[in-house]
Amino acid sequence: MIMGLPALLRLKCPIKTPSSLLPFHLFTEISSSRFSSLCRRHHFPPPQQAPTPPPPVPKKIPSEVSAHGRTWQDPFRWMSNTNDPDLSHYLHLENSYAQAFMADTQNLQRTLFSEMTQRMPTKVSTPPERWGPWLYYQNIPEGKEYPVLYRRSDVEKSNWVKILLHYARVGVKREEILLDWNKIAEQYGNEQFILQVKDLRTGYIIPNLQVNGVVSLAWALDGSTLFYTQADDNQRPFRVLYSKLESDDTAGIPVFTESDSSFCVDITSTKDGKFITVYIIDAANPSGGLKKIRERVSGVQYFLEHHCGLFYILTNAPLSANKGWSGEDYYLARCPVEDIQLTNWQNIILPREDFTIQDMDMFDGFLVLFLNRKGNPSFCSINLPISVDCEDLLEIGNLNAWFFPLPSNSCCVTPGSNHDFMNSVFRVVLSSPVMPDMIVDYDMSRRRFSVIQQEEVKDVSCEVDTEQLFDFKPDGKEISQYSESQRWKDFSNAYCCETKEVISHDGTGVPLTILYSQTAWQKGQSPGLLQGYGAYGEVLDKSWCTNRLSFLDRGWVVAFADVRGGGGDTSWHRSGSGLYKKNSILDFVSCANFLLNEEYIHRHRLGAIGYSAGGLLLGAAINMYPNLFRAAILKVPFLDICNTLLDDNLPLTIMDYEEFGNPQIQSQFEVGVWEAAKWVARVRDSTCSACSGSVILKTNMKGGHFGEGGRYAQCEETAYDYAFLLKTIGMLNCDV
Repeated sequence: MIMGLPALLRLKCPIKTPSSLLPFHLFTEISSSRFSSLCRRHHFPPPQQAPTPPPPVPKKIPSEVSAHGRTWQDPFRWMSNTNDPDLSHYLHLENSYAQAFMADTQNLQRTLFSEMTQRMPTKVSTPPERWGPWLYYQNIPEGKEYPVLYRRSDVEKSNWVKILLHYARVGVKREEILLDWNKIAEQYGNEQFILQVKDLRTGYIIPNLQVNGVVSLAWALDGSTLFYTQADDNQRPFRVLYSKLESDDTAGIPVFTESDSSFCVDITSTKDGKFITVYIIDAANPSGGLKKIRERVSGVQYFLEHHCGLFYILTNAPLSANKGWSGEDYYLARCPVEDIQLTNWQNIILPREDFTIQDMDMFDGFLVLFLNRKGNPSFCSINLPISVDCEDLLEIGNLNAWFFPLPSNSCCVTPGSNHDFMNSVFRVVLSSPVMPDMIVDYDMSRRRFSVIQQEEVKDVSCEVDTEQLFDFKPDGKEISQYSESQRWKDFSNAYCCETKEVISHDGTGVPLTILYSQTAWQKGQSPGLLQGYGAYGEVLDKSWCTNRLSFLDRGWVVAFADVRGGGGDTSWHRSGSGLYKKNSILDFVSCANFLLNEEYIHRHRLGAIGYSAGGLLLGAAINMYPNLFRAAILKVPFLDICNTLLDDNLPLTIMDYEEFGNPQIQSQFEVGVWEAAKWVARVRDSTCSACSGSVILKTNMKGGHFGEGGRYAQCEETAYDYAFLLKTIGMLNCDV
């Protein structure tokens, strides 16, 4: 990708690269193959469009790139210099062309935007969540774009002494506004950022703290010491510092510096706040030195929590003594704090054939495990302390675990913030393509759960099913107690959500989720949109989206391809990264062909969409199978992978070698594809004018890699996307 653009401020290690602040939205109508000589062969009708001026033509500067005995021309290489004024000029010309191309969709965009905003509730709020003596909650005021974060004291359960002391300092206020993102947006817009460090537990704003380039933060238990990382000029987090907030001098004191540019540094604190983990730092004595967990080994990770003098370690480090275990997935071990560097830890729980361990959370009385059970998310809590001291492995079933009841249909499970270490309630957000987001509290001490809140959807004419129940039966056990509060609403009567297993090129089964309207869908005739990502082990988001109803009600099919390289177990990620990246692409192509062959989608009405690294997936699929897709949307795409990764001076390039391969190694060089502005220029340069005119490049000159804007701006952007697809598929003049 000539510019796979970083966010202006990254809280985690960024996904992709060069030092531009311009996110590209590439809208491509693929009505031809990549070469002019093949354009006459396609059977797609011409796109519906009013006459537009010809697209802009960027300058060409002769440039050769060589690797492993191969040489190729790259006349648009100059675009990687984001300081070249010709680049900014060219992008503005492309934006003007995109505006002209989409001029005949203005009425459609307004209609779509109106539909989307009418479904939104007037006011959006979240239920309070406890953290210490305070309750925190957010709402989006009527007519506003962004949320406001509030807190209030919990009168019944608060420590009155602490509350009175706080009131004496800040004044008596039952409710406080901690952050109002609407005011921040009004003051700073999208052009600059303010970093204000505030302790949300006390409301105290930290003055004079120099934290330029901050990527992540962590607090000590008593709130008097702030740990943070800083990034270098290439946006790589590389240093850990701390500041004593009670001191007049809040300049950061370094405690760790990572010298290897292939690694970035991230920090967090254990849930009880007693340790900072990058190595292990005693939060009460930050200058007391670092403890190393183990020697660094490629691909091996350790995640630590602390409870009553014991470290609980989630790791995928090899276990030579366990021959029946593949060694790829994570297991849970523990050891006394003072024995962290010893060779042997007590291994508590290993993954089984029917589940893998994905993550964990720690509370004063409970350990929560995030599991993947045969491709479906699952959670369970185990009472602490675990009163065993043996070398034998333990089964979860022998620890009296409580598996959280979940809906039986496919759903996404997203943990809440769950900051309060002393709490016995675990909060999650449940969602699915046919079920609006639902907040559920699991009381681990009473082993009861309740639906706290569900997203409101207005102005929907279809029948809503309110008789669903939590009927998940963990390990075959029935759930005997229900109440009205445990019911929820979904739209399965109006929209069908199917999960299929698609056989890929090598016989591997790839999960494909297919969503369509029960009434508007027409077998073999409907248009459709396929989405994929397939990188970094990230799970493809398939949660509820109200805006999507505007598409489904027009007869569209929306499908999600969980290709290799994405989320699941560790082997699923590895089999779609590095040398095996081509598996992701061919998985995506197999899913596309399945939708066509099974007549979910008309053969000439299939579109596709990819975000960020998903742009690589889609761009490669288009290059390899140019007649497969009729239209495509690539957002902040990573396309010029070979040229980008050959330049190790670009930000974060070295850290992406593991995910996409290192083209400086010949065997890995053979896996490569094309990047946004360069890709557009190359497509236009290689195809006939009738076809290349349907390729548009839209650049947000103020946004970041992850996009900008609040809820109304998101509706506006989605309406633009849908209008582009409807136009290029040939449905602009239909009754929509």
